[in-house]
Amino acid sequence: MSLNALTQTSLSWFAAVGGWRTVAEGAASRVLFLIAYLVTDQVPASALVAVGGVAVFAVARVFTDRKYWQAAAGLVVVGASALLAGSTGRAVDFYLPTVLMQVGGGAVFLASMLVRWPVIGLAVGAARAERFGWRRDPARRRRYQACTAVFVTKYAIATMVLVPLYLAGKATPLGIAATLLGGAPAMGVCVYLCWRILRAQPDPATAAALAPAVIGQNN
Repeated sequence: MSLNALTQTSLSWFAAVGGWRTVAEGAASRVLFLIAYLVTDQVPASALVAVGGVAVFAVARVFTDRKYWQAAAGLVVVGASALLAGSTGRAVDFYLPTVLMQVGGGAVFLASMLVRWPVIGLAVGAARAERFGWRRDPARRRRYQACTAVFVTKYAIATMVLVPLYLAGKATPLGIAATLLGGAPAMGVCVYLCWRILRAQPDPATAAALAPAVIGQNN
């Protein structure tokens, strides 16, 4: 299979889990909560605004795309954030799931690189229904390692920014940072870089250059 076809497959896998619409809806919930909180200074009301906004997106998705589980998943995530913030009365807790996802995502992606089973390789292999056939191709393994390293770097940066803001209780900076680093802008950069890596000719130095930098950030 050509690299072009491989890239198309990986993008198809991204689309299968909701694509940019899911990413944008997640970012929208954070923005809606932050704006409502800045206007009202009320955590429960702001949480309801965020849930209501995502509910509108979910209904639109069901009627236009008939994608029920993706719409439900978005509601579950923002609902959990809203319940957490509403129960504690702390605005920063609305963003706690985002913070935890960055920490957990970084740990999982980094561990997959260290054991040489990169998450991106597993995902693309599953999308192609080839299971672990890609592991027999050293060049593909290196590209998947490099793509996974891109996401590890993103998660590491997000963790280093979001965790201190959460611990300090700074809701407004946390909301802005969570939207940028945990949402569409950072995801867009990662997807673009992975697209470039998958399209490029095999380059043994790519993963070797990226992996040590990411591991160094974790230490």
